[in-house]
Amino acid sequence: MARNLQTIGFDADDTLWHNERFFKLTQARFEELLSDYTDAAILHDRLLEAERRNIGQYGFGVKGFVLSMIETAIDVTDGAVPGHVIRKLLDAGQDMLAHPIELLPHAMDTVEALAHDYRIVLITKGDLLHQERKLAQSGLGEVFDDVAIVSEKTPDTYASVFGAHPGGPGRAMMVGNSMRSDVVPAVTAGSWGVFVPHGIEWDLEKADPPQSPRYRTIETLGDLPPLIAEIG
Repeated sequence: MARNLQTIGFDADDTLWHNERFFKLTQARFEELLSDYTDAAILHDRLLEAERRNIGQYGFGVKGFVLSMIETAIDVTDGAVPGHVIRKLLDAGQDMLAHPIELLPHAMDTVEALAHDYRIVLITKGDLLHQERKLAQSGLGEVFDDVAIVSEKTPDTYASVFGAHPGGPGRAMMVGNSMRSDVVPAVTAGSWGVFVPHGIEWDLEKADPPQSPRYRTIETLGDLPPLIAEIG
C-alpha cells in the first residue's frame, strides 16, 4: 500500500536557519539613525508600508529591505536625509548579506533522517544569489533532491513543485514558520502543511491557520519525524 507521504518540503529562512532576527536588528539601527526626524513607531509603520508596496518590484530579501529603508528615510526627512545615514544603511545591508548561517536546533538531524525515506525539497523565496549562498553555507545542500527558489509561494507554486515528484501535492508536506507562505497555500494545493513557529514573525507573513485536517503545528523540527510516522 502506498504511503500517505512521499515528498517533504522545507522552507529555509527561520525554519532551517536564523534570518528574521537580523532584519529586526537592522531595523532597530534604522530607527536609531532616523530618531532625530520621527519616532520609532512611525518609522516602523512607514517602513512596513514601503515593504508591502515594493514587494512586487523588489521581491523578498535583504536587497529589497534595504531599498525600502532608504526610500522611507528619504520620505520621512522630506529628502533631507544625510548621505552618511544612507551609507550606514547600505553597510547594514552588506553585513546582513555576509552574515554566517546559523542552523536552528534539530534542522540538520531532522532533514538528514527524513532523506533516507522521502524525497526532500527546499522551497524558499528571496534573492536568488543570497539564498543559494546560504544553502551552500548551511551544509544541507547535498541532502535535498530538489531546490526551488521562487518569487512567491502560492497554491500554484506548491502544485508545480510537488507535482514534479512522485505522489504529487496530495502526498507531499510543506514545513515552515510562515502561516501565510508555507502552510496556507500548501494546504490549499492539497498538501499537508506543518507550522513550526520561530518566535519572530514578519508582519507581512501573518495569516489565520487553515481549517483543514491536513494542517498540523509542532514546537520544533525535532517533533517532525514522529508526526510524519503518525501520518504514514
